[in-house]
Amino acid sequence: MVEADEAEHERRGRATRVGLALATCFAVCFITGLVSHWIQHPPGWFAWPSTPVWLYRTTQGIHVLSGIAAIPLLLIKLAVVYRKLFERPLIGSPVRLVERLSIAVLVSASIFQLLTGLLNIAQWYPWRFFFTSTHHAMAYIVVGALLVHIAAKLPMIRDALSEGERPAEEADRPGLGGIDRRTLLMAGGGAVVVAVAAFAGQTVPALRRVAVFAPRSGAGPQGLPVNRTAEQAQVTADATSDSYRLVVSGPDGDASWDLAGLCALPQHTESLPITCVEGWSADAVWTGVRLRDLVRTVGGSIETPVRVMSMEQGPYAVSTVPSAHVADPRTLLALRLHGADLDIDHGFPCRLIAPDLPGVMQTKWVARIEVS
Repeated sequence: MVEADEAEHERRGRATRVGLALATCFAVCFITGLVSHWIQHPPGWFAWPSTPVWLYRTTQGIHVLSGIAAIPLLLIKLAVVYRKLFERPLIGSPVRLVERLSIAVLVSASIFQLLTGLLNIAQWYPWRFFFTSTHHAMAYIVVGALLVHIAAKLPMIRDALSEGERPAEEADRPGLGGIDRRTLLMAGGGAVVVAVAAFAGQTVPALRRVAVFAPRSGAGPQGLPVNRTAEQAQVTADATSDSYRLVVSGPDGDASWDLAGLCALPQHTESLPITCVEGWSADAVWTGVRLRDLVRTVGGSIETPVRVMSMEQGPYAVSTVPSAHVADPRTLLALRLHGADLDIDHGFPCRLIAPDLPGVMQTKWVARIEVS
C-alpha cells in the first residue's frame, strides 16, 4: 500500500511538472499568435510599430517553436496520465463531470491545434475549412479548457509543487510504468530540444544545417523561399504583359506608371527581413520606390493607412498598410531583390515590402494603391 501511494505521488509529480511546461508553451503560443492576428486584423486600440524590424520575426518564430515544443510535451503528458483518463467512475460527481469534460475538450482541441499547425508549416491542407480563422478560434477553446483544467486540479498542483525536490536516490526510483522522474525529465527535455532544433533553422540561420523538418529555410528564386508562385496565383500573363500599369488613386486623382516609369522614379535600397506566418524568415536587400513618395504624388496623407491591391484574387489580394508603416521611409514598392529584377514568384513587376509586417501583408504583383 505504501509503495502504491508513493508511486501515485510520483506520477502526480511528473504529470504536474510536464503539465506546467506544456501550459507555458500553450500560453506563449497563444499570446504570440494573438499578436500576429491583431497585426493582420487590428482592433481599434492596437498599433504595431515598424521598428525594430526584427520584432515580428522574433514573435512569430517564438509562436511556431513554442507550438513545436508543445508536441512532445503533450505526448509525454498523455503517456503519464492516460490510465487516469479512463479511471472509473468516468463521471461521478458534478465537479468530476466538469473536470472530465474539460480534459476531453483540452486533449482533443490541443491535438487538433498542434496537428493542423504542423501541417500549416508544411503548407499541406487536407481539409476544407479556412485554416487561419479556425486556428484562431480553436486557440481560445484550448486556453479556456486549460484554465478550467488548472482550476479543477489546483489543489493537486499545489501539493505536488510544495513537496519540493526529492533526494537523488528517490528521484531515480521507478514509478508507474517503470520510468523514474529523472529519466522522464531527461527524455522529455531531449525530445523538446530535438523537435525545436529540427524546425528552428527556418527562423535562426545558424541552425539551418540541422533543420531537417523546416520546409522553407533558404531555398527559392533569388535565395528567398516562396509560399505562393505566380502560376498558383494565376497572374503570370498579367504580370508580364506590356500593358501593365500601376495605378495610384488619391485625393488629387489617379496617377499611373508602367514598369519603365516606376524605374525612372527615385529608387531606394533597404535591408529588410521578410517573415511568413508559418514561421520562416529571411534577410533580403530590396530596391524600389518609397510608398510615402507615391502617396504624396496623389495628394494623400502618410498619416493614414493605405490599401494595396494585387493582380491575384482571393483572401490575400488586398492588404492595408498601417499609417506607421506608410510614413516609414523603409517601406518600398520593391522592383528589385538582391540587385536584380524581382523574380515573378517574388512579385514581379513590383511588390510591397515594409518593415515588421507579416509576409501575407507584403502584397505581391501590385496593380493598384488606394490612398486617402
